[in-house]
Amino acid sequence: MNRFQNFTKVAVSVLFISVCFHVGCRPQQPLYLTERGRWQHHYMDRATQIEYPNINIQSLPDVCYASRPLTLDNPDPEASWDLTLEEAVHIALKNSRVIRTLTGVGFSQAGVAGVPGMLLQSPRSIQTVYDPALIESDPRFGQEAALSAFDAQLYAGARWTKTDTPPQQRDGTGTREQGDTGVFNIGIGKTAATGTQFYLNHVNEYSEGGVPPSLSHWSNYLEGGFRHPLLRGGGIEFNRIAGPGATPGSYGGVAVARIDTDMSLNDFEMATRNLVADVEKAYWNLYYAYHRLESARSGRDAAQQTWEQTKNLADVGERRGTAQNLAQSEQNYFAFRQQTELAQNNLFRAEAALRYILGQATTDGRLIRPIDDPITAPISLDWHSVLGEALFRSPELRKQKWDIKRRELELTASRNFLLPNLDLEAGYRVSGAGRRLTGSESAYDTLVGGNYTGWTLGLSASAPFGWRREQAAVRHAQLSLAKARAILQEQELELTHQLADSLRDISLAYQQMQTTLATFRASAEEVRAVQNAYDLGSTTLDQLLQAQRRKAESETGYYSSVIDYNLAIMTLHFRKGSLLEYNNVCLMEGPWPSKAYFDAKRRARERDAGHYFNYGFTLPSVVSRGVYAQHQHAFSSLSYDTLPTTVPGETIIWEGEGNGTVPPAPETFRVIETDAVQLIPAPVLPRSTGTTPVSFTAPVLETATPALTPVRNMRYVR
Repeated sequence: MNRFQNFTKVAVSVLFISVCFHVGCRPQQPLYLTERGRWQHHYMDRATQIEYPNINIQSLPDVCYASRPLTLDNPDPEASWDLTLEEAVHIALKNSRVIRTLTGVGFSQAGVAGVPGMLLQSPRSIQTVYDPALIESDPRFGQEAALSAFDAQLYAGARWTKTDTPPQQRDGTGTREQGDTGVFNIGIGKTAATGTQFYLNHVNEYSEGGVPPSLSHWSNYLEGGFRHPLLRGGGIEFNRIAGPGATPGSYGGVAVARIDTDMSLNDFEMATRNLVADVEKAYWNLYYAYHRLESARSGRDAAQQTWEQTKNLADVGERRGTAQNLAQSEQNYFAFRQQTELAQNNLFRAEAALRYILGQATTDGRLIRPIDDPITAPISLDWHSVLGEALFRSPELRKQKWDIKRRELELTASRNFLLPNLDLEAGYRVSGAGRRLTGSESAYDTLVGGNYTGWTLGLSASAPFGWRREQAAVRHAQLSLAKARAILQEQELELTHQLADSLRDISLAYQQMQTTLATFRASAEEVRAVQNAYDLGSTTLDQLLQAQRRKAESETGYYSSVIDYNLAIMTLHFRKGSLLEYNNVCLMEGPWPSKAYFDAKRRARERDAGHYFNYGFTLPSVVSRGVYAQHQHAFSSLSYDTLPTTVPGETIIWEGEGNGTVPPAPETFRVIETDAVQLIPAPVLPRSTGTTPVSFTAPVLETATPALTPVRNMRYVR
């Protein structure tokens, strides 16, 4: 028996050790008798899986219905799309809710376009038409958010309390306190533009019971008053800059929010300018791709003709039909064929880049063909006129000037914090009381009688020792302003270098265009001469093939220099801020809702019917100089009358008497050709007392309808 018990103990011990060895020291899942296995539907074993968002956004038709792309295997389009540059700009602006850019595409020196990728890589950095509105409607820093600090606030409250306190003695004796109290209040508060806080408050209080017990009783009062900052935080200018309740270094007033909106409009203008520049760049690169393909095809056809001619000579046993000449002419043909295939593919790429910047489908069965001819005439530019216009019109400089204005306002606000807090408080109260809230001899009856009144008048002041934070805020504002001004000066210096480089590029591109044109003409003459000599047998095949290659290269070089010349002109307008005007583009705000126009007219009529009061002692300093004239030389938007009798070289002064955009100051021009009405801006002359200017609205154009004449086609040079 003992032996059996010992054996049992050993077996149990071994089983226990085995179970512990297999289970180990880890938590175990419990066992359930009624488990049905449905827990998998409620259990998730992953917290960060890649999932797909539940949204439903309809794709653009240009995405869904895009045709098969044009390739060397599919080179034939269904139709040709003749497109002018003006139409291209119009289409691009119309299709640009999201402003695309060729930054992610790029063109090589040979005009080869890349593949767009900026929107996929960094969509948050792309400018859209919604951005200015997003800045203005920002609930934290927008203009409406800043104005909301001055909105009237309604506050109300109701609280009822029941009290039942047991006796305080241990033996249970004493007074048991029971009672009911209620407080009901409603009021309005508002902060004025001067920083003054106004309030109007009405309170009703009810009480019953207590120690000793009392009957029900109502009391109420109506009070109004204000708290006006005399030093720190006071004044319209400070509150427009920093806003009520501001702290040193935190400025979120209406003026600052308005400047943020203006800067966002500058960003939108620059993005639109970049879009127009990309459209023109893509347009002229496609123009170049067509001529490069034509040059390659011409060389290929000439090489094929020479190869066939050499084969015919070899068949008849002529001495020029040697195996070496035959192989050399064949190699030359396939070299030109390779160039033609590359040029054809580059044409498709350039056309796709233009389609992308226009917001069109990658292929719709049509092949875009530019029909505008590039500028080849010389352009004469006055350096001082270009520099002065760039310093005034550059959107980058204008944005930096807005930043300087903001820093100046912040410095003004920061100095206000150096003043101590000194507030004037005043209030007036009318009280009432009674057994009932309403009725005869009630609390409201007493309140309306106005026999129980009181008032409050006082001053409160506080000031920190040392003004450490306030002094730091002033110093920080001063340094920020100094930095912004220094950046503006350096930006202007950088802009002058860019303008000088643009003028050099224009001069170089024009000279290169003339040189490459002469080279192309000479190479064409060389091909004809060498071909005649080869037909007569006085030169070798190698000389003919070399001449054909030089002709193809010179033709490609000429059209490349033509495109470089036009892009250099575009770059100059880009840098001096006149590119949008150069392409007849004007930025305007869209129409408001009808209710907005109705309210604006109503407020204008209210001001017109009121009495004038001079607010000069409270109004803040000037922030803006007014609306920026986008088209400062837009003659096409004015009415056209006949010029007065003038002679070449005579100086006339245009007064700007038109029905469209009027420049801010009279402009002086010098008449070059009275019959063609070509004008070149002359230096503005001082108007002496005896000078009688010749006033006219604008020159007449006899070749086109004035109202439809684009600015870029007018015969004058800025």
